[in-house]
Amino acid sequence: MTAFLIFAVTLLLVIWQPRGLNIGWSAMGGAVLSLAAGVITWQDIPVVWGIIWDATFTFVALIIISLILDEAGFFHWAALHVARWGGGRGRRLFPFIVVLGALIAAVFANDGAALLLTPIVMAILLQLEFSPAATFAFVIATGFVADTTSLPLMISNLVNIVSANYFGIPFDRYAAVMVPVDIISLLATLVVLLLAFGRRIPAHYPTAHLPEPRSAIRDPLVFRASFPVLALLLLAYFVTARWHVPVSAVTITGALALLALAGRWWQGGRGAEISVPRILREAPWKIVVFSLGMYLVVYGLRNAGLTAYVAQALQWLAAHGTVAATLGTGFIAALLSSVLNNMPAVLVGALSIHQAALLHTAPQTHEAMVYANIIGCDLGPKFTPIGSLATLLWLHVLEKKGIHIGWGEYMKTGLLITPPVLLVTLAALAGWMMAL
Repeated sequence: MTAFLIFAVTLLLVIWQPRGLNIGWSAMGGAVLSLAAGVITWQDIPVVWGIIWDATFTFVALIIISLILDEAGFFHWAALHVARWGGGRGRRLFPFIVVLGALIAAVFANDGAALLLTPIVMAILLQLEFSPAATFAFVIATGFVADTTSLPLMISNLVNIVSANYFGIPFDRYAAVMVPVDIISLLATLVVLLLAFGRRIPAHYPTAHLPEPRSAIRDPLVFRASFPVLALLLLAYFVTARWHVPVSAVTITGALALLALAGRWWQGGRGAEISVPRILREAPWKIVVFSLGMYLVVYGLRNAGLTAYVAQALQWLAAHGTVAATLGTGFIAALLSSVLNNMPAVLVGALSIHQAALLHTAPQTHEAMVYANIIGCDLGPKFTPIGSLATLLWLHVLEKKGIHIGWGEYMKTGLLITPPVLLVTLAALAGWMMAL
């Protein structure tokens, strides 16, 4: 009960964010309280840090890369191209926007897709004179697809890295399993979104006032370099996987390369179009403190026995075969994410799966449960606004842009469109795992 109360208070402060108290210090305060109450010990700190350090620094580096490319005009350029490819037909533009969001989520993580692409899409919709109802459909689609298609690569979601590292899954093996599953998730997402919002999408829209895509480019040097840098970055992930090189090391190298280009370091900063100091100030450094603090609080729940109960449920599911274990694990992870937030939920799931494996779970079923936990923690946050920090930040961005989505409206939409996509995605995982 003590561990749960500390967790509940910590999560409340993280969501509420009282003035002057950011998410990092709220989470670390919970960790200090857990330590003082004896819920965790000093020996737990290096264990937890060993679980989260690679994921945390990868996330920070990815956001730095995203911010640099956003300043260079990369995402705006891509969105303008998509708007032109729509050819003035709303039903054609909608899937293009969804696919663009999926591609950005795959490479730049779900946070980058939701927080960077949404304002750009809104600005373009304003130029196209879309109605508020149509704008709502596109905005929801952009935020929704950022999570439902953040499955294919380890770097596509912080949750993915934490779980893959915990179970020692290399980058290439992870991609071999999850890329096909992500494609199914994308198709399911598109179908569900069209069924839910198809009537709001205008049949036609004017394209005469759309700017040329090249007008969005603010730093031509960084823009031209972005394509080879990103290609080399993705190649490096696969090549270095065999030597177990941390993904953070590869991602930080890519971030440093773009920082050097953006800041024109070789010529002392002369001619720089992007403020590197501002990019570094805007990087989410507080996520480092938040991750350590929050996961220590969650580790206290593990010490108190929560994961043992979850492990018993998972073991019961595993006894009924791979399909039952996959679907059951995924929905349990989704429900935990919607209530506890997906960052704590993925560790609860991983620890519970590990404990269930000690009870002689079949290897194929065990691996399916690992990936099902990831899927549940990637998609589950869409049930409630508190499911992920990215969603809370996304709602805040929308509020600043003049679009208010209340928690009731969000949950109504999330509960309508999330369950079918989650079910189809988990079923695809179960089928693919048995085929491998």
